[in-house]
Amino acid sequence: MGRYLIEPFDHSDRYATERYQSAAGRDWWAIDPTLRLLMRHHLGAGYAWAEPYLRRLGVVTGGVVAGCAEETDRNPPRLEKYDKWGRDVSQVVMPPSFHTARAAMMEDNFLAPAFVKQAQEHGANPAALGAAWTYLLNQADIGMGCALGTGGDMVVQLAEKHAPADVRERVREIFANGFYSGEAAQMFTERTGGSDLAALESTAVPDGEAWLLDGFKWFASNANGSAFVVLARLPSEEVKPFLVLWERRDGSRNGVRIRRLKDKLGTRSVASAEVEFTRAEAFLLSGTGSGSGLGTMMKLTNASRLGVAMMGVGVARRALVESVCYARAREAFGRPLIAQPLMRRKLAELIVEVEAAQAMVFDGLINRLRLGPAVIKLRTARLGVTAASDAIEIHGGNGYIEQWPVARLLRDAQVNPIWEGGDNILCLDVRRAMLKEQAHLPFLERLRGAATSPLTQERVEDLAKAVEAWHGAPDEARLYPLAQFMADVYAAALLEEQATWGIDDERKALVARLYAEAHLAERGPLRGLDGPAADHLDALLAGAIA
Repeated sequence: MGRYLIEPFDHSDRYATERYQSAAGRDWWAIDPTLRLLMRHHLGAGYAWAEPYLRRLGVVTGGVVAGCAEETDRNPPRLEKYDKWGRDVSQVVMPPSFHTARAAMMEDNFLAPAFVKQAQEHGANPAALGAAWTYLLNQADIGMGCALGTGGDMVVQLAEKHAPADVRERVREIFANGFYSGEAAQMFTERTGGSDLAALESTAVPDGEAWLLDGFKWFASNANGSAFVVLARLPSEEVKPFLVLWERRDGSRNGVRIRRLKDKLGTRSVASAEVEFTRAEAFLLSGTGSGSGLGTMMKLTNASRLGVAMMGVGVARRALVESVCYARAREAFGRPLIAQPLMRRKLAELIVEVEAAQAMVFDGLINRLRLGPAVIKLRTARLGVTAASDAIEIHGGNGYIEQWPVARLLRDAQVNPIWEGGDNILCLDVRRAMLKEQAHLPFLERLRGAATSPLTQERVEDLAKAVEAWHGAPDEARLYPLAQFMADVYAAALLEEQATWGIDDERKALVARLYAEAHLAERGPLRGLDGPAADHLDALLAGAIA
């Protein structure tokens, strides 16, 4: 029985609220057949070795990490600006729930160097395991996903290449547990502009082997980290990346001040702040004569975009599970919500969209197509918002209440279309990739190799013609529909490819067909209403939520 008093109007088990079990507290590996399908395929012979780790991670993320996420959302980080003597310490104090969740994830960190080495020795693809790790974490808390992963790979790779020897050693010590350990932050955005680097006002001047950096960053996430990549302008007016640490080489406090923490809509488990640099010791993360010095950063930003895309998928998957849990338990008009035809339609469509997004993100993280990150994030970041909104609708008035889990999902999801570039910036990256790198050619070949149905194969060739036509008159305003077309065909082709893996092929073929019918088929003047009605929810659910 539940821990509540029996009320005088309790006349049926409709008030037995213990029947309403949400996603939290469940084993997220055990209830996710689609993740197990992906891991069996991508890990191959290494699956048997990896499966116990994945099973334990499913329990951890669905249990302690999910529980801590709710607590951290209610008790977010705080800033201790001054010590008892009035000196500026700018210390970000994270709540105990954050530290508990972080420790749990670090105990099973699939991206730690030691684990990666083990995976390789056992024939398990580290990229696939890393994708699974972030996928499960982001279902619990995308703020934690941001806190652990923001900029770590950028700091490590750029420091190894450009920083002085003693600074490289300090960076290695900071990131001993891998770049996905919550020690880094990217500090690019200023009040004058986010993506517009021409408006950047932070400056750096040489000071022996180091530089002195001055400026003000308007939105810096994971401000409690230990190592920052900061963009600043040189006396030559070039914009370059710099490494800034909390302490100077001599051990004294560096010129880094936190003005305030942002009072955000969501993702409260990552401390976002306004950060001021005053003659801060900095180290140039770019070689001389290497142009803007942003080339490596742009490549790493694409990897970060895939990370944000995975956040969108994580939110969408959590929204789906919460929706199914609620619809199975909630009764209306004499039967469960999940038995209502219109609810069954909504849930079936949500399953198909989530699996399509899942297919794109995992493919992007494993195959690393240049055009992939922008196209994938364009679709999946937005899906996180719409899926969370659907989950609130399915929960009705309860969904709008903060004590229920889906309100936070929507608040958190809204940041994903912004982080690492909004839709327009993503479209501009699609343009850059096509015009400067001819990235559409390997992308189209990937689609041709994956598509199996006549409809999707035809749409791949239509997409090739659309790309060619756009090249003939590269109009910026047409980039958005072109990128959406790319996402539609990409997802359809990947779902069809999954139906050839020899793992639940019949069901996955159904998912692929439903997706293609919704996104690629010509539906006619009656918008498909003249076709046969069909209810596929039971078949879809069997392979979506165990």
